[in-house]
Amino acid sequence: MKKLLLLCFIVVLSTNFYAQETTAKDAKAKSEASAKKAKAKADKATADAKKEADKSKKAAKEATDASAKATKAKSDAAKAKKDAKAESTKAEVKKTEAKADAASKAAKKDATATKKAATKTLKETNEKAPKTPDKVTGEYNGKKVYTGPKGGKYYINKNGNKTYIQD
Repeated sequence: MKKLLLLCFIVVLSTNFYAQETTAKDAKAKSEASAKKAKAKADKATADAKKEADKSKKAAKEATDASAKATKAKSDAAKAKKDAKAESTKAEVKKTEAKADAASKAAKKDATATKKAATKTLKETNEKAPKTPDKVTGEYNGKKVYTGPKGGKYYINKNGNKTYIQD
């Protein structure tokens, strides 16, 4: 705003420097006319600046409202997530109890089935070839190396899994 007024003032003064010499009345009339024009421009610029300020205030208020809504939505989402987690924990407890009941029933069934199958397994083991364990054939990084029935070499890692070695 100040820059605009300064610019208008400079324009008014610069016209006086380059103008031809005229009578005092003509110069005064011209300067008054240019002052009126400059004042009208300044008033228009002021009105435009006020409109822009109002627009920016509205935009700031809308942004504040939007951020408040977003914060509320975020807190609602966190609460819903917490509630869902509590519900899932309850559901997991129920599932675990159901699994434990099913496991105990299955264990009872397995015990009776094992007693019945004990005589059958004796007959089956006589018919099938006995399973031979893998042979220990060396050492790799301080661990025993085993050779499988097909010739693959492996060692047992810290997790208890077989890790195969390529020659």
